[in-house]
Amino acid sequence: MAQQTYLAVDLGAESGRVMAGNYDGSRITLEQFHRFPNGPVQLGGTLRWNLVGLWSEIQNGLREAHSRVGNAAVSVGVDTWGVDFVLMNKHDELLGQPWNYRDNRTEGMLQKAFQRVPRAEIFAQTGLQFMQINSLYQLLAMCQRDPELVSQAARLLLIPDFFHWCLCGSRVVEFTNATTTQMLNATTRNWATDMLRKFEIPLQMFPEIVNPGTSLGTLRKEVADFTGLGRLQVVAPATHDTGAAVAAVPTANTGRADWAYISSGTWSLMGVEVQEAVLTQKALERNVTNEGGIDGTYRLLKNIMGLWLVQRCKVAFEARGKSIDYSTLTQMAADAPAFRSLVDPDRAEFLGPPDMTEAIAAECRRTGQPVPETEGQFVRCALESLALKYRMVLGWLEELTGTPVQVIHVVGGGSRNALLNQFTADACGKPVIAGPVEATALGNVLIQARASGEISSLAEIREVVRRSESISEHLPSNSSAWNDAWLRFRELCR
Repeated sequence: MAQQTYLAVDLGAESGRVMAGNYDGSRITLEQFHRFPNGPVQLGGTLRWNLVGLWSEIQNGLREAHSRVGNAAVSVGVDTWGVDFVLMNKHDELLGQPWNYRDNRTEGMLQKAFQRVPRAEIFAQTGLQFMQINSLYQLLAMCQRDPELVSQAARLLLIPDFFHWCLCGSRVVEFTNATTTQMLNATTRNWATDMLRKFEIPLQMFPEIVNPGTSLGTLRKEVADFTGLGRLQVVAPATHDTGAAVAAVPTANTGRADWAYISSGTWSLMGVEVQEAVLTQKALERNVTNEGGIDGTYRLLKNIMGLWLVQRCKVAFEARGKSIDYSTLTQMAADAPAFRSLVDPDRAEFLGPPDMTEAIAAECRRTGQPVPETEGQFVRCALESLALKYRMVLGWLEELTGTPVQVIHVVGGGSRNALLNQFTADACGKPVIAGPVEATALGNVLIQARASGEISSLAEIREVVRRSESISEHLPSNSSAWNDAWLRFRELCR
C-alpha cells in the first residue's frame, strides 16, 4: 500500500508537539514537526492554562506539517492530559480563564462533596478514584466561587475537545477523557445525571459523548486556509493521553489482564486492561479508578505522583544555581546510597509544593529518616519510592482482578529512565518491558489509521507497534534488599 500520513497534536503538562505518523501498511514511523512549551500560568494568585497561546502554536505546527507533507495527510486528532475543561456560553465564548488542575481552589472540596452525596455513591456511579483535581470537584469549586458564570454555561468541553472545536467546530466530548471527570456513569457510559442533579450542577452544559475513532468533521475554512491543509478530516483519537498510550502498549495479550502497564511521565498511571469497570467495595477502599479505553474497555488503574517529584527537584536545584540535566541526575542517583530515605509519593504535600526538596526533607524529618543531603540522594529517594509504590499498586490490581500479573510494560517518556525501570523490576519482582517512548503519539495516529480502515483492531494496533518500535527488558534482581525496603515503605504508607 502507499504510505498514509496521520497528524497528531499531543499536549502534555510540560510541552506540546505536532507530529506525523507515517504508516506503510506494516510499520509506523513518527516525525516531529513542531514542539512548544506548556505549563501553568500564574494569574492573580491562581493557576491557569494559556489555551489561546497553545492554539496559536498548534496552528503553527499544522502549517509546518503542510510544508513538509503537503496534502498527503489523511486526518488530524488531539490528545491531552485529563480532568481540565472549559465552559462556553451559547455564543461559544469562553467563560473565564481556563483553570489548571493544580490550582488550590479545590482544597477541601472532596469533604464538601461528600456532605451532599456519599463517597460510596459517587464511586458506585462513576468508578473513579477520589482526587481533588478531578473535574467534578473543579466544577463544584466554580459553582461555589462563580455561580453566575456557571449559570451561563451552555457547554462543557474537556481540553482536547476544545481544540477539536477550534479545528472543526465539533461540540462533543470523547469517551476516554470523559471518564476522567468523575461525572460519567461507568455502567451506562453516559453522564451521571442523577448524581449531577444532587450536586445541583446544571445539566444543559454536558454534550454528547463519542467513541475513539469518531470522525468530527473537516477543518474550519480559516484553519484550512492558514495551515494550507485544506478541508482535512478531524478524528477523535483516544483524547486522554493515557488512553492513547495504553492503546500502543506492545503486548500480544490484548483481552487478558495478566499484564500491567505504567504510563510513565509527570504522572505514573499504573493499571490493567479490563472489559468492565470494577465497582466493588474493595476497589472503593483501594481508591482505584476506572478510565475508558479503546473498544469499550476500561483501564483499571491508579494515579501515582510520578516523575513530577524529580522534575520539581530539578527546578529546586536550578533555583539554587545548579543546572543539572536529567541524565546526570539519574547517574547521581545511581551512585547514591540505596534505601537511605523513602517517602510515599502520593502524599498531598507533594502535589504542588513551592520547593519539592524542602517537601521531601520535611517528610523525612516527620518519619524519622535521614534527610537527603545531595542532589543524587533526593532523586534516588524519589525513584526508589516510586518503584515501591508501583509494588503496592500492583498488589491491589492483582487482588481486584484475581489475575496474577506476569509482566509490566512501561511506556511514555519515563520509559527512557533505565534506573527507574530496573528499580521497578526489582521492587515488583516482575520483568519490565520498557517502550515505546512515544506511546501516546503512536496511539493517537494508529487510532486514526483504524478509523480510516487501514487497521482493523486494537490487537493489530499493538502488533504494528511491536513491529515498529525497539523495546528493552529489565529482569528483577536484588530481591532481598528490596523486600526489606518494602517492609519499611509499607509502614510509612500507613
